[in-house]
Amino acid sequence: MTEKKPRVLNRADWSTNPDLFWKGHVEGHTLGTGATVLFYSTEQVGGGPKWHVHPYDEIFIVRQGRALFTVGDETFECEAGQVVFGPANVPHKFKNLGPGILETTDIHVSDRWIQTDLPDPELG
Repeated sequence: MTEKKPRVLNRADWSTNPDLFWKGHVEGHTLGTGATVLFYSTEQVGGGPKWHVHPYDEIFIVRQGRALFTVGDETFECEAGQVVFGPANVPHKFKNLGPGILETTDIHVSDRWIQTDLPDPELG
């Protein structure tokens, strides 16, 4: 059995946007772990991930701002400090309610980011 050792990543290792500090991701397989972490940030009111699904559980930590989450057939508002559980195979999305920036840390219970985008039933 191979011993796993701690590893520290610098922002440059995962960041995808120099203007939004918390934007990017790191897939667990690159670290030898079973979790993938996405750092999401948007200043656009109404902006956010579109309707999609994953074959694994996902945990959303609202770090800053307010969001409108839809998970399956439930819709609810969340704010900084709240945590949302998204079960495997249940479509979901969220959007920034504003005012200001929305930042989330999204933990995917998978060593890889696997996402299937879906037609949004709200858009007909």
